[in-house]
Amino acid sequence: MSFHAIEQAPPRLNRSELAVPGSQPQMFEKAADSDVDVIFLDLEDAVAPDEKAQARKNIIKALNEIDWGKKSMSVRINGLDTPYMYRDVVDVVEQAGERLDLIMVPKTGTAADVYAVDMLVTQIEDAKGYKKRIGFEHIIETALGMQNVHEIAAASKRNESLHFGVADYSASMHARTTVIGGVNKLYSVLTDADESGNRDVHWGDMWHYAIARMVVACRANGLRPIDGPYGDFQDPEGYRAAAFRAAVLGCEGKWAIHPSQIALANEVMSPSDDEVTRAKRILEAMAEAEAAGKGAVSLDGRLIDYASIRQAEVLVEKAKQIAAR
Repeated sequence: MSFHAIEQAPPRLNRSELAVPGSQPQMFEKAADSDVDVIFLDLEDAVAPDEKAQARKNIIKALNEIDWGKKSMSVRINGLDTPYMYRDVVDVVEQAGERLDLIMVPKTGTAADVYAVDMLVTQIEDAKGYKKRIGFEHIIETALGMQNVHEIAAASKRNESLHFGVADYSASMHARTTVIGGVNKLYSVLTDADESGNRDVHWGDMWHYAIARMVVACRANGLRPIDGPYGDFQDPEGYRAAAFRAAVLGCEGKWAIHPSQIALANEVMSPSDDEVTRAKRILEAMAEAEAAGKGAVSLDGRLIDYASIRQAEVLVEKAKQIAAR
């Protein structure tokens, strides 16, 4: 390992993250009763401009009065380029900061954006005498944000996670798509013709590079990488496929824009019983090998070594988090 130690963000179960519009208070109780890990109450895209002030009041009231259980609670504020952002932070943190775990910052573009929000939140917390420090979630959803993703990830001790905002990112990149997440048949590879002249089409994942780059920035700074929305909530198989692709790349959670997507995210982002059992067997086998003075050993016909321990520990720790939840 490098001499540079990576400080990990506070451990927080983040398999599923449900978006709930602040302008729809009738949805709050249902969200609180759901099996989601994290809820973000939205003041940004899901709220019309003339409803911003009332949505802010709705969220403050809900954070103070609703029993959210063990769920982590976040509020997505408006962008730093809007006239709503400062009041979002001041009112929500001053009036409901005791129950707020996270602030979600949309369209984070530079490390200076992070610094600006950090300064404001720190002043409020210190003035109010809060003991708990609020963490930050940043949505990487612009070309500027992706260009600066590594600096953003390292910009504050409050940072806990980065999220891939596929819709705004595709708009920022002028990508030829109007769907939110998923694949595009135009992003494909055409094979050479076989002897009969037939050619196969293999679809690709146009978001692979963006998510992979975000994951690297997260893991290099001890943060959680979270995949964003999948717009077609009537396509559970498409959602599962997108979530699995993100999970394979290293994401540990995915947004749910509809309650039906919560169980799907929890399923995909949780290690299976078989995976946990094998991980525990790896740890046991390596413990025996270490006692015998060996650095590697065979298990089920496969080589395992100290790198295998680190892989297994990640799965076992995640299983413990889920059991505690």
